[in-house]
Amino acid sequence: MDEMNRPRIRGMLSLRVLARLLDYPTDELQEAMPEMIDILGSERRWAESLRTALIDWCRRLGTADLLDWQADYVALFDRGRSTSLLLFEHVHGESRDRGQAMVDLMAEYSAAGFELDAHELPDYLPLFLEYLSTRPENEIGRWLGEIRHILALLAARLDERDTGYARLIIALLALIGAEWDIDAHRPEVQEETPDHTPEALDAVWEEEAVRFSAESDQDCALQSAEGRRLAERKRDVPSQAVHIMPPGGDASSTATH
Repeated sequence: MDEMNRPRIRGMLSLRVLARLLDYPTDELQEAMPEMIDILGSERRWAESLRTALIDWCRRLGTADLLDWQADYVALFDRGRSTSLLLFEHVHGESRDRGQAMVDLMAEYSAAGFELDAHELPDYLPLFLEYLSTRPENEIGRWLGEIRHILALLAARLDERDTGYARLIIALLALIGAEWDIDAHRPEVQEETPDHTPEALDAVWEEEAVRFSAESDQDCALQSAEGRRLAERKRDVPSQAVHIMPPGGDASSTATH
């Protein structure tokens, strides 16, 4: 959490906190919870009800058994693709379009002088939020507008799974006044066939066990990077320019759980 001590607009610190909370749970994350709670409580772009819900959830995680938290995290985000934190997986799946989207996003990072960790893919949501936390507010609003449909679908799926992680995605949408977007996705999500059951996972592993379909060195690199990330864990819409709501905005938000 050392990077959080860098001079930074406080509103952007809240974005960085959301990135941390969406990443794999660690001792360091749990130890930093009081600091993160303080930052979340100071974010006036969110309605009080949402701030309170986020803070209550963080307090519970701060005293939770870490191994149980880690197991729940893996079960939620690494088993099945419907709640994947890899953004382009929700748009392109395993198609070659995803590889090109990765290349384009990496070019954005490079142009901004943002260096990637070799263990993560560029569309990994916590990493993407780290990048956004370094950008001007109008650019943050534009990027969140670009992916609002992905975030809304992810939030609806997490809410359907009855997990507090849904609040983090709702908080991202609330920064651009789009938290109500998730309501449009609830009917389709309720009709989806679960992809995290043992039977569904077995079917995916059987399909991919002998897949050697990468058609370029770039495809191979992306596939191996994703596989490495998952192995390490188990071992231990249309584009729109949207401005971030000013502090004290009158938009409201609700959160359950």
